[in-house]
Amino acid sequence: MKKNISQPADRITILQTFVRIAESGSLSAAAAQLGTSQPTISRRLQTLEQLLGVKLIQRTTHTMKLTDDGERCYQHARRLIEHWQIMEDEVSGVRDEPVGVLRVRAPHAFGQDQLIGPLGDYLQRYPQISIEWILNDHSPDFIPAGVDCAIHVGPVTDPNVVAVLLAEVPRIIVAAPSLLADNPLIKEVAHLARLPWIALSTFYRNEITLHHRVRGELFRFDISPRLSTDSLYAVRKAALNGLGAAMASSWMFKADLEEGALQHVLADWQAAPLPIYLLYPYASYYPARLRKFIDLMKEVMPGLTGTRPPMTKGKDAQA
Repeated sequence: MKKNISQPADRITILQTFVRIAESGSLSAAAAQLGTSQPTISRRLQTLEQLLGVKLIQRTTHTMKLTDDGERCYQHARRLIEHWQIMEDEVSGVRDEPVGVLRVRAPHAFGQDQLIGPLGDYLQRYPQISIEWILNDHSPDFIPAGVDCAIHVGPVTDPNVVAVLLAEVPRIIVAAPSLLADNPLIKEVAHLARLPWIALSTFYRNEITLHHRVRGELFRFDISPRLSTDSLYAVRKAALNGLGAAMASSWMFKADLEEGALQHVLADWQAAPLPIYLLYPYASYYPARLRKFIDLMKEVMPGLTGTRPPMTKGKDAQA
């Protein structure tokens, strides 16, 4: 039998909390995503269990899982919250006016340099929005992480997300003048294998594939990197220090090339450009803050320094 509860908390807030617990996998993660304390999350869960008269979550020392009743409650709660958001936006007249917090994951280097300007434009345009800008180079598990969307550089391997192709990033080979002075006979593409190399392990490790920008022919060769890293900043710094040649996004080296700190090696030979996608989970309703952000990224991404409109058609979908 359901228990009477004096002064019940806001039921929508309680349901939102339960959905966040279920999707994030823990009370502490839900608390972090909702910006509150773990005791508050625990009290809301207890209130919901008391309101419904059932146990929703089975917890042990190391694990947490939904009970059968909890799974049913989660499915209903998600639909209720979604319908509430639609109703709230339409009735309050803000369906097309972004409000709330947008949580975005972006690659470290690209997110720190190229995208801060567009973020400022977005925040100025929509004063009721705030952004959590999460920088890492790994594709997010959207629902458990509470992430709304992600800027992703490189191929998309997850078929369960919407992927909007925004632009592409040309990649070039660079090296420090001191390194080239020690290796003066790099005149043909086949000579590149003689150089020491820095590997950007996210995109290449032991093999380089290049194409001639005029003739279109391909050339592949193996490398044994002196340094491998997943950081584009580390690749740049290592290249500046003369540790090896590097192949990476051209925007990262623009100032170094202009100043002569690095040189563009065999400019007619380039790596395939990397696509830039905006990723977000499938849903039947997207809030204005996400829809407007998608529109902004479509507008500005192809014009950023070091990017260009995509030359090839890729996986794309509309919000």
